[in-house]
Amino acid sequence: MHLLLESTYYKNRGRKLGLEITTIKELEKPLVQAFCIDHIMGIEGQVRQVYYQCFTKIITQEVQFDKRVRRPPDNMINTLISFGNSLLYTTTLGEIYKTQLNPTISFLHEPGYRRYSLALDISEVFKPILVDRIIFRVLNKNMISEDDFEQDLNYCYMKEKARKIFIKEYDEQLSKTIKHRTLNRHISYRHLIQFECYKIIKFIIEKKKYNAFKIWW
Repeated sequence: MHLLLESTYYKNRGRKLGLEITTIKELEKPLVQAFCIDHIMGIEGQVRQVYYQCFTKIITQEVQFDKRVRRPPDNMINTLISFGNSLLYTTTLGEIYKTQLNPTISFLHEPGYRRYSLALDISEVFKPILVDRIIFRVLNKNMISEDDFEQDLNYCYMKEKARKIFIKEYDEQLSKTIKHRTLNRHISYRHLIQFECYKIIKFIIEKKKYNAFKIWW
């Protein structure tokens, strides 16, 4: 899982994440025997819970982040995660529309009326290396702080200035390129998402085994 790779990435940068990484590795072991989608999603949920515990060790600002809260996000970190995930979801949906895939037909997230669940599936692959790294960057470089948020009962709002900063970092990250090992050329992060769509198409049409994208740098 990318969550393990991301935790290892920050461990190699001096963060004390050994316990979390060991726990994630143990949680991942039953995946090879997972018998249904609910079982897989249950394991993923446990792994993500441990992964989120790494945030307070990775982020250098003093932050409060005990658990993931979505509707509504109740603190700065949850608000940043929700905002970043919504950007990635929109980007992924746009890349799906460039292919022959139907965005309402998915593999893990349950399809529903007017729910583009395939975008949710593919977004999961890229959340750690796009959304989460941007969160760590803008906070550790003090580009965004708690002063850029407003608290209203149990809801936390991000101010316009912070949203613009995050969007700018997100757009720049999408445009960055890496040398792809299979294609043997430089492609952008945005193109990586589209390439993931084509891998799914090859799986459906050509029965070619699908291996989700994994970072190698």
